[in-house]
Amino acid sequence: MIAGGGTGGHVVPALAIGRELRDVYGAEVWFVGTARGLETRLVPEAGFRLELVRSGQLKNVSLATRLRTMTDLPLGVLRCVSLLREFRPQVVVGVGGYASGPAMIAALLLRIPTLAYEPNAVPGMTNRVVGKRVSAAAVNFGQTAKYFHDAEVTGVPVRPEIFSLPERASGAAPRLLVTAGSNGALVFNETMPLIAARLLEDVPGLTIVHQSGPRALEVTRAAYVQSGADPARWRVEAFLTDMPEQYAAADVVLARSGSTVAELCAAGKPSLLVPFAGAADDHQRKNAEVLVEAGAAEMLLQRDVTPETLRTALVGLLTDAPRRAVMAEKARALARPEALQRIAEMVLRLAGQ
Repeated sequence: MIAGGGTGGHVVPALAIGRELRDVYGAEVWFVGTARGLETRLVPEAGFRLELVRSGQLKNVSLATRLRTMTDLPLGVLRCVSLLREFRPQVVVGVGGYASGPAMIAALLLRIPTLAYEPNAVPGMTNRVVGKRVSAAAVNFGQTAKYFHDAEVTGVPVRPEIFSLPERASGAAPRLLVTAGSNGALVFNETMPLIAARLLEDVPGLTIVHQSGPRALEVTRAAYVQSGADPARWRVEAFLTDMPEQYAAADVVLARSGSTVAELCAAGKPSLLVPFAGAADDHQRKNAEVLVEAGAAEMLLQRDVTPETLRTALVGLLTDAPRRAVMAEKARALARPEALQRIAEMVLRLAGQ
């Protein structure tokens, strides 16, 4: 059983783990999620059974939301106990997100082996609560291992094709990729159109591909049009479904620093990271700091983002090819192409296989 979800950062690696266990090792896999997450669409599309539980946030929310979550939590645990008794899994994998807590607590109560998956430098609340009680943990960063019992640094499951992108053709026009996951980022959607025209002047031949999220698509496109930037040199999409191709074509990536950091390392792409300031426990900033300290990325805190600071940072990267080459090498050194296989092997060991 794989429990958790909410955002793509939880659901995508969970599905990768599920597919590996099902397709390579013949495992039967159930998913547990909530009605509010991307799992409601992506898990059934991938051919897995999905069971829903009630759960919610405890951090960075109103008192009313916290009280509702505290009421839902025991009900969610009881629901998961019932599901575990029905399915009788050999292992429960918690990937973070709303449903992970009730399922992992239920598994611990029933003494079912558990594996915690943690992609961030600092674990979220659920993994911090169960971390020392789980059977094992798969983490992305070495410094995260201290929060868990029997942790292994496996890395984050990333699509295999991202590890083998073609080299950028010499003399190709520079490309900036702006991405912030499935929902986009307001700070990018508002600030990039303000600097687009001047950025295109500062960097000859530059093109921009900007993922805005579906809710902000029209207003972001309109802002680019109003900016006067050459419409042949920018493109705004709600969601980019061809990310390997987009990474391959990009010289610099402007991004948040959630689970995207693993793809940036796998792709070997220099990046300017703007951590989401509202992320639980400021984990996005801590993720970004790992890449910055390794020389693989630059970071601009959201409170420091202005049109001028963003433009200056981007121009500095886009016009310095030797520096980008060093950053790309440092990013690749952090990549872990064997992550998915190692996580699946950990599950099999816990199952006694």
